[in-house]
Amino acid sequence: MLMSKQILTRRDALKAAGGTAGILGLAGCSGGSDGGSGDATESSGSTETSGSTGTTTSSSGEEVNAAFIYQAEVGDVGWDRAHEDARQIVTEEYDWLNTEFSEAVAPGDVQRVIEQYISSGMDVIFGTTFGYMDPMANMAPEYPDTIFEHCSGFRTEENMGRYYGRLYQARYLCGVAAGLLTETNQLGYVAAFPIPELIRQINAFVEGARSVNPDVTAEVRWTNAWVDPPAVTQAVNALTSNGADVINNHQTTTAATQTAAENEAWAFTYTTSMAEAGGDYYGNSAVFNWEEFYAPTLEAIHEGSWESDAYWDGLDAGVVGLGDWGPQVPDDVISEVETVQEELESGDRTVWQDTEFEGESDSFLFSEMQSYVEGVNGEVPSS
Repeated sequence: MLMSKQILTRRDALKAAGGTAGILGLAGCSGGSDGGSGDATESSGSTETSGSTGTTTSSSGEEVNAAFIYQAEVGDVGWDRAHEDARQIVTEEYDWLNTEFSEAVAPGDVQRVIEQYISSGMDVIFGTTFGYMDPMANMAPEYPDTIFEHCSGFRTEENMGRYYGRLYQARYLCGVAAGLLTETNQLGYVAAFPIPELIRQINAFVEGARSVNPDVTAEVRWTNAWVDPPAVTQAVNALTSNGADVINNHQTTTAATQTAAENEAWAFTYTTSMAEAGGDYYGNSAVFNWEEFYAPTLEAIHEGSWESDAYWDGLDAGVVGLGDWGPQVPDDVISEVETVQEELESGDRTVWQDTEFEGESDSFLFSEMQSYVEGVNGEVPSS
């Protein structure tokens, strides 16, 4: 476990931002048994309050001390990089905010790290991976004066909220682009674990593609690992050998993007931009803009109006979106995706319309989706 020794002030963040690539307001996903992801409740653009306990914690307008805990070391891309980019953005934004972070913290070690942070005077602890959920929920009642926020899980306490973003909406947009770009009408997807979050994103990607190209089909290869570059490379090679000319993935590594490009297949990915690895064959990335959650949450803590809730916003709130387009993606494809995005944000279109999942509850979408939509070959393996 690696812990930052210094509280990062606004001045420190300004210095850090000058030398850190990718602080674009575009963030990313994965880690833990739910990929660091998981989804929660459909919204109309503002912070969700479903599941609120009504408990308010106040900091009386004083300085706020916040700790962010990451399961892996922060690299150049991926889930933890996305949260770290957002931490730097909000630290730069607020002169009343002090932050620290710890990286490479295993779920079994997180309680000790949290206790150290509480002893040092932290007002709020952000746990950014699914594996931290149970330890945080168990600790929250013991420390009622500390605010806990957990990313991607389903448990809440009076002083513990949960948060995630509707990344499947951005995956749908990537699918629209994929459906227009493919020449073989075969898509490939490299996935980690067969859990509802990943199934939801696979389905959304394929639905997006089939909304503009009904002839599209998709094949999924499961690696049963969040980070396993050799397995990812093998999976992409197999998918492209079977005819896939567009590859998407749910991996915290650039291996899928790079291998797709080597096979002259379009590469789509998630969490942060991986454009450099994809070169001319890079499509785009479905990204998290976590600062869109962290900023109002920290403001509420500063103002004394924070309440435990279940946050699950999407494109209309800006917490999810697309990164930069690859250099060879045609303008007409980009224009079509932009039109679809406007329709999703306005409510004129939904991801699940005309599918077996149309009208399903948020609870179902969040935790119960266990089958593929039409167009995905095979069946979901048992987890």
